Amino acid sequence: MSKLLIVEDDDALREQLEIGLRTHGFDVASVATGTDAIPAFEKLKPDLILLDLMLPGKNGIEICTEIRKTSGVPIIILTARTDDQDMIRGLEAGADDYVTKPYPIEVLVSRIKARLRPLTRVIENPIVKIGSVELDTLSHEVRKGEKKIALTPLEFKLLLTLASHPNEVYTREMLLEQVWEYTYKADTRLVNVHIQRLRSKIEDDQEDPKLVLTVRGWGYKAGPE
Repeated sequence: MSKLLIVEDDDALREQLEIGLRTHGFDVASVATGTDAIPAFEKLKPDLILLDLMLPGKNGIEICTEIRKTSGVPIIILTARTDDQDMIRGLEAGADDYVTKPYPIEVLVSRIKARLRPLTRVIENPIVKIGSVELDTLSHEVRKGEKKIALTPLEFKLLLTLASHPNEVYTREMLLEQVWEYTYKADTRLVNVHIQRLRSKIEDDQEDPKLVLTVRGWGYKAGPE
């Protein structure tokens, strides 16, 4: 049974989420303030976090940034329709996905299950290379020379998808389907923000060749440039 932590200050919504997610078989805990979020995360060690952005105490972006310093736990942002810029800032801080309030519980459950699903990809060679970066598909470690690069599970899946087929162009919609497991039209900004985060981690030297290339009008492909 997967353990979820809800960080949401709206009492009615938080209670509704708890009931709905327990009905779908999840072990659920919750807190109502940003101040309580990090202690709850450290104590409970949840498998996934549902994180509101507008919270008393620490806001969701601060919480996400702090958690990402030590953990790749999946984080799904809960956001209002008018919070576009905050949503993007949350993704830039390390969140994996977002859902817009109000949302059917079935939609949220499908997003949660997608983020909790283990990466299962059979490839002939367990080591996949993109330029000077190596991905170990058995240990899920990423290295650049002697340096180990910390990626979230979603970032690893995104990089592996591109690196497994070098020079093959993926549209943003294809990446949403293969990495996020979306089966319907969705916000391609998810892809753009995660590509930026990925580049910032694997292209740490300005003199390095680009490893994830933008193909204007189409999408992205693995390099190197």
